Amino acid sequence: MKHLTTTGIDTTRLGAALAALLLLAGWLGLPTAVAARQAPAATVETDQPADTLVPPTSASDFTAGQLDSVIEGSWRTPANRARDVYRHPKATLQFFGVQPDQTVIDITPGGGWYSEILAPLLRDNGHYIAAVQAAKGDGEARRDDSALHRKFAADAEHYGKARIVEFDPQAPVFGPPGSADLVLTFRNVHNWVATSKDGAGTAPAMFKAFFAVLRPGGVLGVVDHRADEGSSLAAVKQSGYLPTAYVVKLATDAGFTLDESSEINANPKDTRDYPKGVWTLPPTLTLGDKDREKYLAIGESDRMTLRFVKPEAPAVAASSPPGMQDIK
Repeated sequence: MKHLTTTGIDTTRLGAALAALLLLAGWLGLPTAVAARQAPAATVETDQPADTLVPPTSASDFTAGQLDSVIEGSWRTPANRARDVYRHPKATLQFFGVQPDQTVIDITPGGGWYSEILAPLLRDNGHYIAAVQAAKGDGEARRDDSALHRKFAADAEHYGKARIVEFDPQAPVFGPPGSADLVLTFRNVHNWVATSKDGAGTAPAMFKAFFAVLRPGGVLGVVDHRADEGSSLAAVKQSGYLPTAYVVKLATDAGFTLDESSEINANPKDTRDYPKGVWTLPPTLTLGDKDREKYLAIGESDRMTLRFVKPEAPAVAASSPPGMQDIK
């Protein structure tokens, strides 16, 4: 019977070879100790215990760890960090599929709430682009634009690689066609719709521009204030809330497919029936001290969270070589 070591060595044959070597050494007058040293030794290797093997960290685990790190970053302002409980940045960005090596366009980020998270996350291996409306005069857009520039300029360590691009809301262009992996818009669609009293305003042009800048398979992430199901646009558009079905239609009309919706940013306490619309609630609190505690107890608005995908280009069938079309 053969006896094998874990490396596959036949110890029976090895023992016979060693005995022959020692016999030869006797014939030649060599000390047996020398011959023994020259003989190959049978080594026995032990298998590594399975429980000592550490599986590689998955891409999703790696991204989750990086998200935790930037969300806890000391560079984030206390006021912005306090809103995490309402805006759920980690769960929201994971739902949209954000990865550290992507090109991400953040549409009208205001003073940079998500910029504080996305720009550092994408700094080393990806690209963060803040798309801001080309502002005129001294309105809100101009103030936000200036605040964002100041934020980026004051902290090159975290925002030094972030880019700011301007767009015309009437004819928006966010970059070369097919150049982005992900476009994100947070609480903006209601503003584009409200620019027109009897229509969709600039919203259709914005969604078409999102479709153009995304690569095939790219993702559009939308978060906005959610109206009661079945509400008409005309009835709610000036309140800041929008029907989910209407936002979905804006995206699908532009060519997107609705991939999934999420309740990450839902708030069942939001009754949507306030004197000043959604701006009655925090963080705006338009009524000031009037019923302030009541609205703080409700919290920020109930929000839809929608993930759309730009369809992949259809595969082109290979053409048959000349003269082969009729071969069956």
